[in-house]
Amino acid sequence: MDPIQTVGRRKASIARVILSEGSGEIVINGVEGKEYFPILTQQYKLNQPFVLTETQGKYDVHARVSGGGTTGQVEAVRLGIARALVEVDAEHKPKLKAESLMTRDPRVVERKKFGRKKARKSDQFSKR
Repeated sequence: MDPIQTVGRRKASIARVILSEGSGEIVINGVEGKEYFPILTQQYKLNQPFVLTETQGKYDVHARVSGGGTTGQVEAVRLGIARALVEVDAEHKPKLKAESLMTRDPRVVERKKFGRKKARKSDQFSKR
């Protein structure tokens, strides 16, 4: 099997994922996956596509991720892995789609408006 390249995005993060046959090794920006994402919920999200498709330990993942914070980055990598698994075997798609792993989450931070403290928060209203 040739290595499969996919792209995953979330918030301001962009992940380029290369999936190849191997022993289940996950490397992100040259660092081991568990080291790059030390929080357990992030590690769960990272392995979620493999758990759902029952392919743990069958593929190696090499990802380059940039931009955003850790949550956006881990979800960008997760989308890239899910897309790559569907390219390997199209029968994986219904399982991944049921858990909404095939959908690019469109939610991004709303810009700050002038005259406001944040995007929507304004100064306290005073009647008198």
